[in-house]
Amino acid sequence: MENKLEIKTPEFVSVQFSLAGLGSRAAAFLIDQAIITITYLLLFLLFYFIDESISIFADGSSILFAVIIISIFVIQWGYFFVLEFFYGGRTIGKKLIGIRVIQENGHSLTLLSSIIRNLLRIIDALPTSYFIGMIMVFFHSKHKRVGDIVAGTIVVHERSKKKKDKKSSMEEELNLRGLYIGSQLLDKDVVSSYNQKDWELVKVYYNRFLQLPYNERVDITEKLAIILLPKAGVNLSTLSQNEKENYLLFLYILLKEEWEYEL
Repeated sequence: MENKLEIKTPEFVSVQFSLAGLGSRAAAFLIDQAIITITYLLLFLLFYFIDESISIFADGSSILFAVIIISIFVIQWGYFFVLEFFYGGRTIGKKLIGIRVIQENGHSLTLLSSIIRNLLRIIDALPTSYFIGMIMVFFHSKHKRVGDIVAGTIVVHERSKKKKDKKSSMEEELNLRGLYIGSQLLDKDVVSSYNQKDWELVKVYYNRFLQLPYNERVDITEKLAIILLPKAGVNLSTLSQNEKENYLLFLYILLKEEWEYEL
């Protein structure tokens, strides 16, 4: 089977992905399911201590039993939905194995796609032990299960990042400015406002930042700020030169998560 997929973005940029097969997806799922199972056990213990005077499955505890069943569904479905949507297409298992879910067009997972692909786990799990899902992933040319086909998603490998013995000059610059992925300078949701062309602009700005003469940096920062920052709802009239630089550098950090896949 072909394990590589090349996608051309609307900006005519080719990006190649390494598709995740049955083995890596199954390994990630087993890790996730182990975490979910532990959560179930903790849930049962919690309900037991809430009302230890009755059996959980006794006739007189139907309300408690219903709550448990609903909780199991919420945990089983919510675990995959919440992590995949809010954690860049990764669950804990996917993160450990080094794979992630993305849109078939190369973009990050959308809310609707995440909902659809995870609701359809019900079908993929039939008749037992994810039999349909495994068969689909094994035989499909892009290793898709039913949920992926309907949602328009694929699962791809991420290349392990090489450890650096020494931080680059720009990494030190970001640290001095207090800029990192968890900073609250811009909301992560603004990423959807930007396209590949915007990413290329901000990447060049980042890579040349320390090499630019001060006057040239001021000029380029001003031009890029006018183009890029209003898309994030930033009011330029109140910003100093340093603040504009911080916004643009932080935008690079956010867009890197979206556009620079480590494959």
